[in-house]
Amino acid sequence: MNQTLTAERPWTFQRACDELEETTRPIEIWNGQLAMSPTPSFYHQIIVSRLAEALRRWVRRQDLGVVVSAPLDVVLAPDLVLQPDVIFISRRRVQIIQQHIQGAPDLVVEVVSPDRRKRDYQDKKKFFQAHRIREYWIVDPHPAQVEVWSLNREGSYQLVGRFAGKQSMTSLLLKGFKAKVSSIFADPLQG
Repeated sequence: MNQTLTAERPWTFQRACDELEETTRPIEIWNGQLAMSPTPSFYHQIIVSRLAEALRRWVRRQDLGVVVSAPLDVVLAPDLVLQPDVIFISRRRVQIIQQHIQGAPDLVVEVVSPDRRKRDYQDKKKFFQAHRIREYWIVDPHPAQVEVWSLNREGSYQLVGRFAGKQSMTSLLLKGFKAKVSSIFADPLQG
């Protein structure tokens, strides 16, 4: 790829589609700026897989919608395109599913990378709240905990819970969903 990534002209989703080749490398657009990251670690991907599968099984059983994993563009605005690690879209909102996700999913999950903590705890949380994503889960391998944030009536996130160890994480949005935190963070070689 020979593109200059720090061009004076702001990046938009359409510009990225026109000028960049398809890739599985994490590329996001943050207020018109292209943000590229190395691929996630092995342990990060194990956590994403475990959580996505637990959600997928539960959502399928309840016939609530669809669960997908990154890489997949979520276009929140022409100049704001993110790739959450796990995405849930309810049946009543499936119209946002096009070639990419065009609008705010119901729930997004980010697994925190050690060198990008501020990005997940503050920056992305601010974006997700501003675009009214109903629930945001921050999955942090260090200290092996999950924070569940739910959008309140005023449009601000409130902490539903911080779950760790043998606790089961729960969701206000997906009533009845439970997943043991210890199983999400278990040794990667244990399946």
